Amino acid sequence: MVTFTELGIDSDIVQVLSQHGVTDAFPIQAETIPLALRGQDIIGQAKTGTGKTLGFGLPLLQRLGANPEPGVKALVVTPTRELASQVHEDLKLAASERGTTVVPIYGGKAYEEQVEQIKNGAQVIVGTPGRLLDLMNQRILSLKNVSEIVLDEADRMLDLGFLPDIERIFSSVPAIRHTMLFSATMPGPILNLARRFMTTPVHIRVSDPDEGILQANIKHIVYRAHPLDKDEMIARILQATGREKVVIFMRTKRAAAKLFEELKDRGFAAVAVHGDMDQGQRERSMNQFREGKKDVLIATDVAARGIDVDDVSHVINHTIPEDEKTYLHRVGRTGRAGKTGIAVTFMDWDDQHRWTMIAKALELPAAEPVETYSSSPHLFADLNIPEGTKGRLPGATTRGKDAPPREARKSAGEGTASRSNGNRTRTRRRRRSGSSSGSTEQAQGSAATTDSTESDAGTEQAASKPRRRRRRRTGSGSSSGSGQQASED
Repeated sequence: MVTFTELGIDSDIVQVLSQHGVTDAFPIQAETIPLALRGQDIIGQAKTGTGKTLGFGLPLLQRLGANPEPGVKALVVTPTRELASQVHEDLKLAASERGTTVVPIYGGKAYEEQVEQIKNGAQVIVGTPGRLLDLMNQRILSLKNVSEIVLDEADRMLDLGFLPDIERIFSSVPAIRHTMLFSATMPGPILNLARRFMTTPVHIRVSDPDEGILQANIKHIVYRAHPLDKDEMIARILQATGREKVVIFMRTKRAAAKLFEELKDRGFAAVAVHGDMDQGQRERSMNQFREGKKDVLIATDVAARGIDVDDVSHVINHTIPEDEKTYLHRVGRTGRAGKTGIAVTFMDWDDQHRWTMIAKALELPAAEPVETYSSSPHLFADLNIPEGTKGRLPGATTRGKDAPPREARKSAGEGTASRSNGNRTRTRRRRRSGSSSGSTEQAQGSAATTDSTESDAGTEQAASKPRRRRRRRTGSGSSSGSGQQASED
């Protein structure tokens, strides 16, 4: 291994990194840092989790000098807020002994603080395309003095449709500049972008081109699982021997919120990151996970490129990803920094065709996944789960089998649909009692059509008055009035 000192990094930066346990350079860093220090334009390509951030970050900071003049001199563009936050933290740490201010600029946070930091002379900006262009259009952010520009996770920029925004940003910086582009893959449009905006770039690829595109240190397991059994399977996997942090990817933000409450109820230290959370909540969740205060992160793909944590032992795909690129982005959260990892994917009964296509593209075994349940012996054997493990930690609050507690459902933001599922029986009794016709058959029909619109408060009041309900249902002369009364309750 080569040290950062041997690569030419200044002593103050080396000392800060050493204090945080970072002493030896990864291959991508060893290849890119010497060239970048000399001002060579670089296209850096390496698998996720191999240290690309310091590969461009350290030369960028060193080329600005120990005490750069106020004003934006360097720009790092990332596709997601989570990745911008992570890159900002890494660069801020490396520059902590320098007179260099590194600030994050992205949506979901108040303008005022970001504007103030820019006006106070911040030299390094790490941001997402939308907020950067917004501040540029308002003439708050000027890139006319930028001498260093980095495009991070360029392939993800392409996936998210940011290429036109990137072209506008590049056209706003000086023609003479130092440019670095980093990515895990290099599709044609990204290479075309490099040809347009870079000067004789050197393309650095640290892995052998013939090497499989999947990381060899990740074990891939796919199960055909029943949707109603997935929560129990996950809860048992979370008790596997030797497991560290776990990232669980969900298809929708509603499903993520629901699983978060379910695992929390079962006693697991979980946090969530999804689109229904504001940026402050998402950052708190990520910080808790990164610092080890919570060891289970439930996320939609919005967070896939911003989870830069070395000790993630398992990634669980609650459902089959949309395509092989999404699969790669997800499973790349484990097996980082030379460690091993496990990727577990649940396949629904009608997703065989999609999985076959992903497996073929990634050169994975295309055999049909085995049908698996939370009690299947091979689940315990494959994932090193102690025999007899159940899906609830000792000491977790016990509740009924059919639904999470009402407080948890409200916290999860599940809305009317979840409340109606949890209170279906009581709501129907109430609606039968409040039928406007007094007919039991009509009251049952009313319950079926209005079940999902009931409020928790009304249900509790109705459930607490069983004798009044029975009297109203059998009364002959006041059925209309009793229906009105039940509705108002």
